[in-house]
Amino acid sequence: MFSFQQKFYSSRRFIFAVSLLLLAVLVSACGTEKAPTNAGAPSSSTEETTPETAVPEAAKFKTVSTVKGDIEIPVHPKRIVAEEYLGSLIALDVIPVGSPGVTIENYYFKEALAGVADTGVYGEPSAENIISLSPDLIITANGDSYEQLRKIAPTIVIPYGELKNVHAELTYFGDLFGKEDVAKSWLAEYDRRIAEAKAKVDKAIPAGATFSIMEYSDKTTWVYGDNFGRGGQPIYQSLGRKPPVDVADEIMKKQWAEIPSETLSKYAGDYIILTSNDRTLEYFQNDPIWGNLPAVKNGHIYIWPEERSWYFDPIAVLAQSEELTEWLVNQGK
Repeated sequence: MFSFQQKFYSSRRFIFAVSLLLLAVLVSACGTEKAPTNAGAPSSSTEETTPETAVPEAAKFKTVSTVKGDIEIPVHPKRIVAEEYLGSLIALDVIPVGSPGVTIENYYFKEALAGVADTGVYGEPSAENIISLSPDLIITANGDSYEQLRKIAPTIVIPYGELKNVHAELTYFGDLFGKEDVAKSWLAEYDRRIAEAKAKVDKAIPAGATFSIMEYSDKTTWVYGDNFGRGGQPIYQSLGRKPPVDVADEIMKKQWAEIPSETLSKYAGDYIILTSNDRTLEYFQNDPIWGNLPAVKNGHIYIWPEERSWYFDPIAVLAQSEELTEWLVNQGK
């Protein structure tokens, strides 16, 4: 050991010795630097692969392919903003921290969303509202808002209509969140109840009867296909019913169209599922055009408000299918 008090050391040799000592300490520190390990873990020259214990759960990421390219998202996101596909998340017991006001008020599951924050107008998310929620993942169907949202958190864009049915939608999100078994279980029960409903309808309504999905507002009428809400999913997909033959290809390809009153009879099937917030059966029976449609004359028209018909998530489609089944069974009596 050095003794810095030994008087026979010259000041030059003293400085040289101290320099050597500092250099040795520095080299030793650099040579032993390694990746952080758990506190108290023994050091070893053999690398140990312990990623599961070394990386905090919240810090794990995975790559997901989207229409906007590959993105990195948390494996287990904790603070999700769901601008769309809220019903699938709820079915998987994944409750977001924020969603648009109109989805929070979803007739079929709004009780499950107490405490979920409003992120703004549907299709026009408020960056300020979303930032305040500190999300670690954002899910949307609107590609127009992607550039804005991705600056806040990793954002997955799933364009409307890309997931064609309940099975495709719930399976996708089951895979995304590592809840494949939950999705399979939910879909098994869904299939059981849909099969039961379909059997009742098939028994009550002739196989060749045609169905139309329509919406009426301010003397304007729209017609819809099997993947645009308003009852299209439950009638065409779940219950297996068909639109009028002459317009079937057009409806299923376009998914929606505004139709003039003079062509209404062309699109009207034997049964009409009609969205209207402020019109009654009597109104349509007394209308000179609507009143001449066979479906209206026979009372084969089901009128419901947009708060029940617009939604098309798995939970809504199941509830709608059973609601419409009850009506159709009564029609067949």
